[in-house]
Amino acid sequence: MAPYTIYHNPRCSKSRATLALLEQRGIEPEIVLYLENPPDAKQLAALLAKLEMPAAALVREGEAEYRASGLDAQSSEQAIIAAMARYPKLIERPVVVRGNRAVLGRPPENVLQLLD
Repeated sequence: MAPYTIYHNPRCSKSRATLALLEQRGIEPEIVLYLENPPDAKQLAALLAKLEMPAAALVREGEAEYRASGLDAQSSEQAIIAAMARYPKLIERPVVVRGNRAVLGRPPENVLQLLD
């Protein structure tokens, strides 16, 4: 079984619930506190490929950093990824990775897709 990694924010209830769901199933994932150790643009692009989603679907538009970065609905993939790398608070959470697959834990039950 491939190991699991969770991009986790302990202050987020969805992130905590997703981690608890994994632990209840006997899975001890590697925990990446992405606000303290943010992924760079290359890592974010790889993560988005595993998620099979565009950067716009992973960015938190309600954060002040989103507006401060000058991002909007027309922003390019590269601009959004660069902003998320610079301001990790913009990354939606939690993201759980297993091998070449990843899911966004919103809702937490989405993580069950990785348990096969």
